[in-house]
Amino acid sequence: MKKALTGITIAVAALLSMAACASPAPAPSIAVTSSTVIIDVRTAPEYVGGHLQDAINIDVQSPDFDTLIAALPIDGDYIIYCATGNRSAAAATRMANLGFATLTDAGGITDASAATGLAIAIDR
Repeated sequence: MKKALTGITIAVAALLSMAACASPAPAPSIAVTSSTVIIDVRTAPEYVGGHLQDAINIDVQSPDFDTLIAALPIDGDYIIYCATGNRSAAAATRMANLGFATLTDAGGITDASAATGLAIAIDR
């Protein structure tokens, strides 16, 4: 019994010491400034269910996507994301074709949140 308790104690101590050595979360890799426009290109219901803090919603699958995007300043700084990265890639291509130059495709919402340091907000 004493050997079993000693073994368990050593295992727990080793596990705790490994957890103490864990690396801190990486710093955001995509810079967000006060002039950066964050665009969520998912559907409105997806946006309401959770979106990056301060993001606007322009659905890339909407027939008026190009018209809505064209209303934005062409020289702005934009970060685009969706659910998994597929729609944001399509939106970035369409925006580039419209002349937008400062675009960052942040991929899916989870990756975008980690890369920008922005929280995921839920509308209520």
